[in-house]
Amino acid sequence: MFGPLTVKPSKSKGDKTGAWRVHMRPKYLQKDCIACRLCVQICPENCISGKEKNTFMPDYTYCKGCGLCAFVCPKKDIEMIEEGSQK
Repeated sequence: MFGPLTVKPSKSKGDKTGAWRVHMRPKYLQKDCIACRLCVQICPENCISGKEKNTFMPDYTYCKGCGLCAFVCPKKDIEMIEEGSQK
């Protein structure tokens, strides 16, 4: 009756989501990163890049601020901060 209800990763690459991100954004502390790549794997927009310890960063042009990356980080090396905060 219905086809599969899946969306390909990086769907928002064509239409930038930064303009309607929630009021929070991830801040990568880059202190205790173990390069587990869980943040990369869970990101629904596939906008996190990096290969080695302390090199992972989201592309804020496409990041929605969902907080999943901070939630799954086993070292708590990602924190969610207010949009526009200099923290």
